[in-house]
Amino acid sequence: MTDSSTSPKSSLAVAAAEDADIPAIVALWERCELTRPWNEPKADLDRARKKPNSDVLIGRDGNAIVATVMVGHDGHRGYVYYVAVDPAHRKTGHGRAILNAAEDWLRERGIEKLQLMVRPGNTHAQAFYETLDYEEQERVIYAKWLDGRPMTP
Repeated sequence: MTDSSTSPKSSLAVAAAEDADIPAIVALWERCELTRPWNEPKADLDRARKKPNSDVLIGRDGNAIVATVMVGHDGHRGYVYYVAVDPAHRKTGHGRAILNAAEDWLRERGIEKLQLMVRPGNTHAQAFYETLDYEEQERVIYAKWLDGRPMTP
């Protein structure tokens, strides 16, 4: 178990993203190097925000958006994507706070398990999730682009 008494206490104010937040969210994702050429971030935001089983949560420190998480579920398992904390605001407890908000969002909808994917070389993210008691599970992931394009990394 993680000793939360040694973790910073975040002052993050978390809410669902609104239309006016989109440019700041995309800019944050770019600063955090989360965007990929094959995933258009505005389209990802639109899809997540228009479905009843997903949303994008933002965390503000003052007026600035400094954290995000895209959260959703398939009725059985929850998933998170675009977990981001502005590089200038890391080590403040904001990552823990935004992920806690996503977990609460899932619990409120009766979802009992959260799964997430981390690229193999992203050791910083792996270490972060381990501090929050997430455990690595052995899985093989298969994927296919339905429009026929070659597989992306």
